[in-house]
Amino acid sequence: MISLADQFLVLVLLINFISLGTSRLIFSIRAVAVQGVILGILPGLIHSFSWHVLAITIVIIAVKGVVIPQLLGRAVRTAEIKREVEPFLGYVPTLLLGAVFTAFSFGFAGSLPMLPEHQNYIFVPASIATLMTGFLVLTTRRKAISQVIGYLILENGIFIFGLLLAEAMPVMVEAGALLDLLVGTFVMGIVINQISREFSSLDTSLLTSLKEE
Repeated sequence: MISLADQFLVLVLLINFISLGTSRLIFSIRAVAVQGVILGILPGLIHSFSWHVLAITIVIIAVKGVVIPQLLGRAVRTAEIKREVEPFLGYVPTLLLGAVFTAFSFGFAGSLPMLPEHQNYIFVPASIATLMTGFLVLTTRRKAISQVIGYLILENGIFIFGLLLAEAMPVMVEAGALLDLLVGTFVMGIVINQISREFSSLDTSLLTSLKEE
């Protein structure tokens, strides 16, 4: 089952590049939803069956693959925006940076002292690459919704790494990650609503026009 888990992680990495290279917000949301479903499946592939693993799988797929993408999709439809038109950094340079960061992640992970049972996994490089992808999306996009997507990808990277610690801390890792995800999403939802209300736009660069009187 290890090879199957690695294949799913390769799909996660491909979705990272899709998120970096597309301007369509709905498409990005769907890509992140698929990534969430994949992450929900992974615990069952690397750990033996238990009711705890099954419960975590259901919760992750429901939250990451259904609930949050639907909330983001509703925000996109409400705001009546379809594309990230003018990012801070173009899509081609962002993709190139994503490729460099992914290569760096594999090189860096190979130098880390890991337990023997973890050496054959690509969880660590996939985790680092996903973290960096989320950071890229978060910092190079103008739209608040795009930045929420970047945050979700970044959190997915943290979750991938946490899967290696699930046996040592079977509940705290998943619960902590999901709690951070939900809190962050609600906070960003408030930010999106406030920006849209004040500026009739979701371009976060407009925040620089705020001045103290």
